[in-house]
Amino acid sequence: MEIKAKSKYIRISPRKLHLVVKSIKGLSLQKALETLAFLEKRAAKSLLKTLKSAIANAVNNFKLKEEGLKIKSIEILKAPMLKRWMPVSRGRAHPYVKRTSHIKVILEEVSSGTKS
Repeated sequence: MEIKAKSKYIRISPRKLHLVVKSIKGLSLQKALETLAFLEKRAAKSLLKTLKSAIANAVNNFKLKEEGLKIKSIEILKAPMLKRWMPVSRGRAHPYVKRTSHIKVILEEVSSGTKS
């Protein structure tokens, strides 16, 4: 069973979010939560919030235990960019963009093996 959580229009560039996702790739759920809690990057806060939302979805909506979950995937998608202008000398303007992101976290239930 897949449990999903999304955060949309996060005002951090996808490139910066990818750096944080790479740091927790392959970790267990508990280790990922601990790492994100102490990581000194602004992107970690948004990712932690989305991951906690996915865990809450599993516990409250599907009646699963937090210990029986693992991270299946974390996707960082490009969202629409905010286009802005900076006034410069001689009556001109330079364009720049403020990038935004979508975060999609998918958790799955760990199948318990048979014990003899």
